[in-house]
Amino acid sequence: MRALRIAGGFALLAAGTVMLVTPGPGWLAIAGGLALLAEEYEWARRLRDRLREQAQKVSQRVRRA
Repeated sequence: MRALRIAGGFALLAAGTVMLVTPGPGWLAIAGGLALLAEEYEWARRLRDRLREQAQKVSQRVRRA
């Protein structure tokens, strides 16, 4: 199960990276990949938390506008 979670997380990160330059929900896939990897790796947990903070800041700016 652990190997599947790690493989799926890296696959989502790779697909999300590709989708940043092609049509598709790139940031959503990257967030999903980080969510899977955050259960196993501290670096992924830090990146996930940073991405979550940035998304909240953007959301607040959009609501104010």
